[in-house]
Amino acid sequence: MPECENPLWPCAMTGACACLAGFSGTTVVIHGSSGCYYYPATLLHAPLHGTFILENEVIFGSEQRLHEVLDGLSGENKKIAVVMTCVPAILGEDIRSMLRDYNAILVDTPGFSGDVEAGYKKALSVLAPSVDPDTPGINIDGVCLFDPFSGGNVREIIRLLGTISVPVGTIFCSDRLENVGHAAAFTIGTNGDYTSGVGEWLGGMLGFEEIKTTLTRVATVFPDADPDPVFEELEREDERIVRACDKFLRRFDPPHTVIFGGFSYATFAAYTLKHYLDADIRFVGTRNEPRDTSFPVGHVQGFSRVKELIQYYNPDLVIGSSFERSVDPERAFIGLTPPIRGIVKLAPHPVAGISGSLAFIEDVLNACMDMRK
Repeated sequence: MPECENPLWPCAMTGACACLAGFSGTTVVIHGSSGCYYYPATLLHAPLHGTFILENEVIFGSEQRLHEVLDGLSGENKKIAVVMTCVPAILGEDIRSMLRDYNAILVDTPGFSGDVEAGYKKALSVLAPSVDPDTPGINIDGVCLFDPFSGGNVREIIRLLGTISVPVGTIFCSDRLENVGHAAAFTIGTNGDYTSGVGEWLGGMLGFEEIKTTLTRVATVFPDADPDPVFEELEREDERIVRACDKFLRRFDPPHTVIFGGFSYATFAAYTLKHYLDADIRFVGTRNEPRDTSFPVGHVQGFSRVKELIQYYNPDLVIGSSFERSVDPERAFIGLTPPIRGIVKLAPHPVAGISGSLAFIEDVLNACMDMRK
């Protein structure tokens, strides 16, 4: 049996919950132990339910316990999504037949079946998204409850689409369940690690160059769209970033940086730091499988490896999660990867869009200056 190999990154079960809980009209039930419930419940901050099976259910079967939970939820008039965990998957019970009397679907994503991205995509495929030719606008892709910046990303991309007079189609995955089957014909993305594959892909929205390229494509598909106001905003905000970074570089050297996270956000951070601060990107450690990039990159799965890389490259700036911060709290640090503990975030901070780049550079400059002081 495959093992859950990446202790820094959640398993497929958590990814499935992150997908399904993003759609209103869905009730998510985690069929497994209390530990399998509490981990995604505390990480996703979403209403989840669990069967909390114990030794008795493992030995004699979990059907009665599953029915008890489903009976209690059936009156909510929502689609119930039962997410499998490792123990029920190994027991070999026919869970699908147990659901036949309920308005329920089975999402077979035990932890050993992959990482968070694999579970996210498997759950979305079970929902069977499809394009509706009568739905106007553009879908927003790459939204995942596991990503602490997803809420801010949605608001920022809705703002930009509104600025160019293009309506929003379905938001994958933060929308009403009924909209899954009525997606628009075109899609733009906020985080390339969580793609839906629905509609014709027009591009991503991470970083100024990508935004400009994507909105240029949007304008060719939607003749009534006017991207000029966004292009003017891009030019203004680019000048602001350049001035702030030039001021920083008159006082300090470019930061030596190591970055850890999902591939899309990690490479966005690397390109942005290199472009504006001429940062020395010493290493990019991705939680998921890396793709092609000009930066030194590797798939980093364990905390001991993270510690080795930080000690070896001796960076001024570390970008990552609370795991990376714990290695050496005295280094300048930016939280870009969950979990990000020890701070309170109530406002919806984006990474995508114009505001996302501004917020990222702002955090980098402040962190580096505070550490130099």
